[in-house]
Amino acid sequence: MLTDKVKTQIRDVYKKIASGLPNFRSRREQNYMVAEISKTLAGDYDKQRKIIVVEAGTGIGKSLSYILGTIPLALANKKKVCIATATVALQEQLLHKDLPFFLQQSELDFKFGLVKGRQRYVCLAKLDAMIGADENQLAMWQNKPDQSQVDKLKKLRDEFHQKKWNGEIDTLKEPIEDFLWQQICCDKHSCHKQITSHHNCPFHRAREDIETWDVLIANHSLLFADLELGGGIILPDPEEMYYVIDEAHHLPIVARDFSSAQATLRGASDWIEKSSKTCLKLQNQLKTTHIINPVQQMVDLNIELVDSLNKVAHFCDTQAPLFNNPETRWRFEHGKLPPSLLIMAENLQSASSKAVKQFGKIISVLNEAIKDGELAKHAAEASLAETGFILQRLENLHKLWKMLAKEDNNKGAPLARWAEIITGKQQDYLFCASPIEVGYMLESMLWEKAEGVVLCSATLRALNNFNHFAHQVGLSINDGSRFVALQSPFDYTNNATLFIPQMDNEPTADGYTEELAQQIIALIEGEMATLVLFASYWQMEKVADLIEPKLKGLPMLVQGTLSRQQILKKHKQRCNDGEPSLILGTGSFSEGLDLPGDYLTNLIVTKLPFAVPTSPVEQAHAEYVKIKGGNPFLQLTIPDASRKLVQSCGRLLRKEEDYGRVTILDRRLVTKRYGKSLIDALPPFRKVIE
Repeated sequence: MLTDKVKTQIRDVYKKIASGLPNFRSRREQNYMVAEISKTLAGDYDKQRKIIVVEAGTGIGKSLSYILGTIPLALANKKKVCIATATVALQEQLLHKDLPFFLQQSELDFKFGLVKGRQRYVCLAKLDAMIGADENQLAMWQNKPDQSQVDKLKKLRDEFHQKKWNGEIDTLKEPIEDFLWQQICCDKHSCHKQITSHHNCPFHRAREDIETWDVLIANHSLLFADLELGGGIILPDPEEMYYVIDEAHHLPIVARDFSSAQATLRGASDWIEKSSKTCLKLQNQLKTTHIINPVQQMVDLNIELVDSLNKVAHFCDTQAPLFNNPETRWRFEHGKLPPSLLIMAENLQSASSKAVKQFGKIISVLNEAIKDGELAKHAAEASLAETGFILQRLENLHKLWKMLAKEDNNKGAPLARWAEIITGKQQDYLFCASPIEVGYMLESMLWEKAEGVVLCSATLRALNNFNHFAHQVGLSINDGSRFVALQSPFDYTNNATLFIPQMDNEPTADGYTEELAQQIIALIEGEMATLVLFASYWQMEKVADLIEPKLKGLPMLVQGTLSRQQILKKHKQRCNDGEPSLILGTGSFSEGLDLPGDYLTNLIVTKLPFAVPTSPVEQAHAEYVKIKGGNPFLQLTIPDASRKLVQSCGRLLRKEEDYGRVTILDRRLVTKRYGKSLIDALPPFRKVIE
């Protein structure tokens, strides 16, 4: 139960924030959100199911709401808070603005920080090894380096030891090429705290800081990396933590992608054969006889793995007609592999499982040898990096073939399984597997383990209800979880118009793109700040070509020609100078784009954001819904389009005094039966429908 002491504390902090924030306006929706979060997490509604899903419309102040609803309660109950976001922008806002302000105004005693994955930190041992010139160190490079690359790494090392750089990629003064960073960053297999040279590495120092934090900021991927390991490995134990998952509409896709696996056939054979050479080299380097048997068994297993992978490749070579499509992809219907391929997959699952265990024994012997001082420092570091890289690849290979060979549960959705042709020096095949639905996984990994969870976003509902989102993340409207929808306090009716003009063509018609161009020219006439959102790149580029001659010198800012930051900077500068500005963007510009006030008064949505099921996972999901007797368009496509359309229209009003017009150039809103549902799910704009 939420104690009177915590209730009073939350009220007092809210008053302090109200007096400390210029132009603060107390909102009933914000007060309600704070109360609902704190009561849910305290177990007032359900002692076992402390989960709340909140859709908080623009302008409510959701960050402050969940901070105020969780931190006082967590401190009182000696729990920690983990805020997981999907975007760097929100992490930065929490780290540099929201939490420092809350700490100052609340006068509560807590520490906070940003948790980053290992790959955001440099491995000093790898950095030293890459800089040297002897054979062992040069072997660390994937390709022979040029002097400028070595000089760049030397500069990094010097700046670290001179305390001018803390070893994080995000604090580099000058950006570093991705391929170069990948060779010097930390990884879980070669980063060993027990090795002397790793004691003071940036990653381990950062992890020591984390233990002292009460509030941790992370991204969704890091959250899943921890949960997949069982929880409590990278982040604190789920049982000791309240999770706030912001931008939660991304959660189903992030969870699905994180649980998928892929690997090539011939490419994998190549690195497996090279790994045998690494094993034999270790056998020669180490004095202990304990290495001999594991190495010989590993070499035998590698031969078995390569033979099995080659058999699958030869089998695919004989199935050319099945890859004869624009995607050069063979998707296994209903997730079922042909019987002969299934037998090969089971063999590869078994062999890869043995290989992972056997290689683990080799690494154990190597670690003992390093501990006993049998290897020189540079040789030890190089061997750890090399073996760590191989183990990572072996684990991924095993994950893939385990997923391909696994028998699907009749009660749930099958896995999506497919293979794609990869062209290069030699034709190869990329095999992939992915879950279709992730709700069951989230239930076991997070919902039933966490002390409490808050899921929030400005757009979680589809067609005015939570059913679609709840199903995606494995919650139920009736399972004890709380579902709260809070309307934006903005005056949509008086400040914004939804305009659906008369058009001759619907998006499926041949003349639609040309008519789009004509409509856009008319709609930007006399407007100072316009954003046009397209459903596809090709249509955006086609329209850009059509309207450019008619713009009378007005420059277009087209997504892809400049970075997003550069486009926004140029746009704002033109608006500040009193000059008209026009941005053309695709779906990614419909989220996280903040153009308040006069920076956006004319929003044009060209087409309803229906996702075409082109990805094999989407195709498999639609196939599964059909088998269950459902309608994929009504159950998947329409709800998804509803949420995305709300998100797109949410670009217009960002602050209470904002104003403008949203135009949707898709008559299906009027001509199709589902159109009314999509319109009703939008904010209550003043409507003008021709």
